[in-house]
Amino acid sequence: MTGSVAIVTGASRGIGRAVALELGRLGGSVVINYTTQEDAARETARLVEEVGGRAIIEQGNVALAHDADKLVESALAAFGRVDVLVNNAGVTRDILIMRMKDEDWDTVMETNLKGTFHMIRAVTRTMLKQRFGRIINTTSVVGITGNAGQANYAASKAGIIGLTKSAARELASRGITVNAVAPGLIRTDMTAKLDEQALSVLVAGIPVGRAGFPEEVAHAILFLASPAAAYITGQVLHVDGGMVM
Repeated sequence: MTGSVAIVTGASRGIGRAVALELGRLGGSVVINYTTQEDAARETARLVEEVGGRAIIEQGNVALAHDADKLVESALAAFGRVDVLVNNAGVTRDILIMRMKDEDWDTVMETNLKGTFHMIRAVTRTMLKQRFGRIINTTSVVGITGNAGQANYAASKAGIIGLTKSAARELASRGITVNAVAPGLIRTDMTAKLDEQALSVLVAGIPVGRAGFPEEVAHAILFLASPAAAYITGQVLHVDGGMVM
């Protein structure tokens, strides 16, 4: 990835931070997007530079089209091009449908699905001019299976799969691939809220017998961003220990 420039949304922690670090370790330059956690984003940038990469941080809410456009503009101003887009920003508002407010639905859909659309649209013109690009979207196993109490989240992640396949068909002829990764149970701040009993129940349904780590998702994303994946587009790569087969 030496010389490559990547935008990683939601990169202040978890999977996004792991992706940024792997990009930096392989010689890439990274635009680290965050919404509210500036200190964590600065720490991610410091770690990227520590392993040999270059990094800048950029605040922005991808649910807003203007902020998505600004992210791409910042990348171009700092590094001159954008080779890789990793759409990782996401939120949850878990609650049963009968108790779900419109705000719970809208917040999740606007960040997860509309935010992914905003970023793809914002970066497309640049990648078309380059006749090269790698776009990797983060979906989830629940976008395929559904999950009680997560109708909004599951719908947003299922939508990302459809968006991924549609964008892949539109952009393939210009050297741009669009793929998705579907993480299962990964040890992040999001899953840290689970108590040990709930975690044990989930792990019992995973054939490899454990939760995954952010770095394991990052490795899959880096593969899809690399020259080795040039003939892969419109696909969803499960990183879930066999949870969904």
